[in-house]
Amino acid sequence: MPELPEVETVKRGIAPHLIGRVFSDVIIRDHRLRWPVDLALANHLCGQEVLSVERRAKYLLIRLPTGYLVIHLGMSGRLYFVDANTPVAKHDHLDWRLDDGKILRYTDPRRFGAVVWVEGENVAGHKLLAKLGPEPLSEDFNPAYLFKRSRKRIVPIKSFLMDAHVVVGVGNIYANEALYMAGISPTREAGSISLARYTRLVDEVKSVLDKAITQGGTTLKDFVGGDGKPGYFKQELQVYGRGGQPCWGCMKELSEIRIAQRTTVFCRRCQK
Repeated sequence: MPELPEVETVKRGIAPHLIGRVFSDVIIRDHRLRWPVDLALANHLCGQEVLSVERRAKYLLIRLPTGYLVIHLGMSGRLYFVDANTPVAKHDHLDWRLDDGKILRYTDPRRFGAVVWVEGENVAGHKLLAKLGPEPLSEDFNPAYLFKRSRKRIVPIKSFLMDAHVVVGVGNIYANEALYMAGISPTREAGSISLARYTRLVDEVKSVLDKAITQGGTTLKDFVGGDGKPGYFKQELQVYGRGGQPCWGCMKELSEIRIAQRTTVFCRRCQK
């Protein structure tokens, strides 16, 4: 599943080609995504200029004068630009035609993504976004906040860190990496971690995500950004996908377990 750096990469890839352009048509070939796509989507979009392309958590927000087009890529969704004569493939579910003749195409083999129209300016109050935690790269995500939210929480710190009500966008890959860099065991109870250790963890979360965004995200299967290029952060992974291999810190074999049904790789010696 694309995580925050991948979605940010897509946002940055498509924004220069969308901002200032006007939607001229919408073609819906299959409306059966996570939620049915509004078949009247063209009525909401056509003739409107794209004012900005934003991101909230893993949602892309395309702002128009009368509302927002909200897109979630799900597990296998992709957005990319094609020419008008580009053949349509099996899983190409939506096209947004622009006034310059280009087409923004959405393809999604598993159809777990979402395309939602939100009328008006209050997109933050929409049910998909209203209860989300702070952005991990914002000032609102800080050691004091995380420490306070963690008190009396007995869940593993990895699950706590991946809770979108606590902080958005710290998916499985980056939670593994940040906890390793911070020296914190993913199995430790969130409420047992000190403010000092949360200070280091917040720093590592921001550092890992910053680096991943700079390198275009992580390509594990078929992810590519909005510019059609793959992400290269996989080459920098310290623990994720390396279960059974030596820890680069102490050379002890990395352990691989499952926490909340998610693959978790860590070093029992370096992470306490």
